[in-house]
Amino acid sequence: MSQSLVIIPTYNEKDNIERILRAVMELPNAYEVLVVDDNSPDGTREIVSRLQEEYQEKIHLLKRAGKQGLGTAYLDGFRWALERQYQYVFEMDADFSHNPTDLCRLFKACAEQGHDVAVGSRYATGVNVVNWPMSRVLLSYFASRYVRVILGIPVEDTTAGFVCYKREVLERINFKRIKFVGYAFQIEMKFIAFKLGFKIKEVPVIFTDRTEGTSKMSRGIINEAVFGVLKLKLRSLIKRYK
Repeated sequence: MSQSLVIIPTYNEKDNIERILRAVMELPNAYEVLVVDDNSPDGTREIVSRLQEEYQEKIHLLKRAGKQGLGTAYLDGFRWALERQYQYVFEMDADFSHNPTDLCRLFKACAEQGHDVAVGSRYATGVNVVNWPMSRVLLSYFASRYVRVILGIPVEDTTAGFVCYKREVLERINFKRIKFVGYAFQIEMKFIAFKLGFKIKEVPVIFTDRTEGTSKMSRGIINEAVFGVLKLKLRSLIKRYK
């Protein structure tokens, strides 16, 4: 068993899933992958099952009954990982917006440089986003600035979904108290890790918007992130994290 597990949530990712899995399998470091699939009707699950036969015990599949939200997919994946002996657990999208080779840099930040959480950051060194319209770049950038100001968290890219967690971070977080399922989930996880005293490192990456498949972004997800931050702030005023 590898000490590193990459969790990839999927829903209708047949155009990307084989390429992304093969890309991770070809990395020099030994990674295993857990695909958390929300009963994709396009055949994503069948592709993963076929690749499982080729990459024995390196690709795993967690089948869910239907769409339940990004946050719950990751939480189910975290629980799966903690039931086993993985020491480093990664979040990554299936659509190549996150470059698989950057997994090695996130791993190094935690395994060799002593950090507890490594964030693949679009905004640590300016704005490193490709193929987004300017309106979406500005929305994402200023949303992260808004979160940083309201929550006081020292992370430039608070909504980033490319993350490495050390095992002990996930062991300390009470998943039952995680409230959000969309992009606010990413903010909430980082905020709780910060409040618990864990060291967070931002690793600059280039984010490239998907070229295959359909974006999962929606107005509801954006609203959750905006108003979820205020709820997190209010809750933090009365909650003890340590």
